[in-house]
Amino acid sequence: FLPFLFSCVDTRKAVLFNELNQASIQSKIENLEPVIQKNDLLSIIVTSRTPEASQIFNLPGTSSQVSNFTNATTAAPGYLVNQEGYIQFPVLGSIKAAGLTKKDLTDNITKSLIEGKLLLDPNVSIRYLNYKVTVIGEVAKPAVLNVPNEKITLLEALGLAGDMTIFARRDNVLVIRETDGVKNFTRLNLNSNEIFTSPYYYLKSNDIVYVEPTKQKVNQTNQSRLWIPVIFSGISAAVIIIDRIVN
Repeated sequence: FLPFLFSCVDTRKAVLFNELNQASIQSKIENLEPVIQKNDLLSIIVTSRTPEASQIFNLPGTSSQVSNFTNATTAAPGYLVNQEGYIQFPVLGSIKAAGLTKKDLTDNITKSLIEGKLLLDPNVSIRYLNYKVTVIGEVAKPAVLNVPNEKITLLEALGLAGDMTIFARRDNVLVIRETDGVKNFTRLNLNSNEIFTSPYYYLKSNDIVYVEPTKQKVNQTNQSRLWIPVIFSGISAAVIIIDRIVN
C-alpha cells in the first residue's frame, strides 16, 4: 500500500518523441505541390491525336498492385520510383522522377515524346497512387489514411482518424515530415490561430501525425495498474485475518 501512495508517475515513459522540440518551421506556407520521392507509386496516362500510337505507353503493368487505391485506373500501369529515383517507362526507358514535381515530370516525358517523334501532340497525366498520411496517438481510430485527391489538412486528417480523445494534448501535436532524406519534427498548438498559417497545416505524402496523451491519462493508466497488487494484498490480508479468527 505504501508504494501505491508514494509512487511517482514518469510521463516520459508513456509519451513518444518526448525529447523532440520544434526543429523546422518557416514563416510562410510552403508550395503545396508535393515532390516525388523514392518508393512513390505513380499513375502515368499518355494520350495523343493517334490513340493507337498511345496504347504502347498505357499497357497494363503493375495495376494489380494499386487496385485497392481509390481512383486508380486499372488500364494504366503503376510506376514505382526505385531507390535510384528513376522509373522504367515504355520506349523511353529510365526517367528521373525523384526530386521533381508532377509538373516537372510531365514536362520531361512530354518533351521526350515530342523530340523522339513518338506521338503527335501528346498529353501526359500523372497522379500519385500511394499518397498517404499516418495519424497515431490519442485519437479514436489511429490509421494510415489514403488521400486520393492529393490534398489534406491536419484537421481533416484528425477528423478521419475519429478526432482526438478527451485525453489528447491539443497544444503539442507532433508532425514528422521527411524531405530529401532528412526528418523534420515540428510541434503544433491547435489552440492557437497560428495553426492556419503554419506550413504544416496542409499535410504532405508520408507525413506522420502523433497526438500526445495528457498527464491525466498517463496517471489514470498507471494507477489502474497499481491497484492490482493492492487488491491482491487486501485479499491476502483478509485470508490471514479469517484464518486467525477461525483458529
